Amino acid sequence: MNSTVSPMYPPPSAPPAEMFGNVPGYEGTVIGGGGGFLPPPVPTQPVAPPQPGPVPDDWSIPSLSEDVAREAFKSYASSQCCYSSSPAQDGVITSMEPFNTYRYRLETYTESRSTEWAHKPHEGEVPDFYTQTAPRPWEIQATAPSFFTNHTEEIRVPYTSSIKECHSCHATGKMPCDDCSGNGYTKDCWVCDGSGRKLEETCNNCHGSGKERCTSCNSEGMKKCETCKGNRQLLTYINLKVEWVNQVDDHVVEQNSGLRIDDLRSVSGKELFKNNQYLLYPLLGFPNPAISEASERLLQEHQTKFAQNFRILQQRQRVELIPITKVNYKWKGDSHVYYVYGNENQVSADYPATCCCVIL
Repeated sequence: MNSTVSPMYPPPSAPPAEMFGNVPGYEGTVIGGGGGFLPPPVPTQPVAPPQPGPVPDDWSIPSLSEDVAREAFKSYASSQCCYSSSPAQDGVITSMEPFNTYRYRLETYTESRSTEWAHKPHEGEVPDFYTQTAPRPWEIQATAPSFFTNHTEEIRVPYTSSIKECHSCHATGKMPCDDCSGNGYTKDCWVCDGSGRKLEETCNNCHGSGKERCTSCNSEGMKKCETCKGNRQLLTYINLKVEWVNQVDDHVVEQNSGLRIDDLRSVSGKELFKNNQYLLYPLLGFPNPAISEASERLLQEHQTKFAQNFRILQQRQRVELIPITKVNYKWKGDSHVYYVYGNENQVSADYPATCCCVIL
């Protein structure tokens, strides 16, 4: 059997040290292979006095009817694979109690910028390093999407690109094949069991090598370098990452119904108030003082968390009245409870008739 020895090949090196040299205007902001958030030029501050929010004419939510409550319960039961339909079909509603509650939601739409060194295979681009002074991160034009829409954009910073030899393949354009470790062969030949011979003759399948040829590299032991795509050189540059993120926080007023507050995150309610502007002040004069307190607290928290390292583009606050109905019912002589909540009539219940499903 022929033995094969993996070719000697230097391991990939780190990117060239000169790649991380200071770029005018970026001193200290780009380090090694990564960067950090860059504070906007001037921290933002509110510019107008607080104003009381308008009071809606109609604060009420129509009471939930028994028919709607029953249909919501049936739909809930049928959506669960292991729930018997009997409690929803045959249960008798004994009473219904409203526990409507308020939700305050604050959204702060932010823009952040960070930089890092990046590279791509050189494909003939003309380097522009030092031909002009590179614009600073917050001087580069980036078009924001619609307000309150998350989006990420990456921009190659002008006048920071240069050409370097590929650090992975040492400018050869090739790397040892991972599948065969650079040998050109993989496992023992299945015809001759690695002996190289079959019936006292040279094995026709492996031609006497005793090994299966590596199909990944066509038995060459080398493959095109993935870093430079075989081009031997890289175009290195500073990459600017711009992220627009809608930062959202909620406060739900305690409603003492027994329904978990987390259940309310996925539903909508009746909108009582909404306003948005560049920077908001706390909502004043709301009939429920817990909403005014939540507005003041969350606005202060967002200012503290985001004003220094993010550019605040817009804020929006809204108050919703979320319908919650506690439904008491009897089934087979026992009392049970379920909740119908949100405009979507979602249901939460400790269902009394479940079984174990076994999928064969």
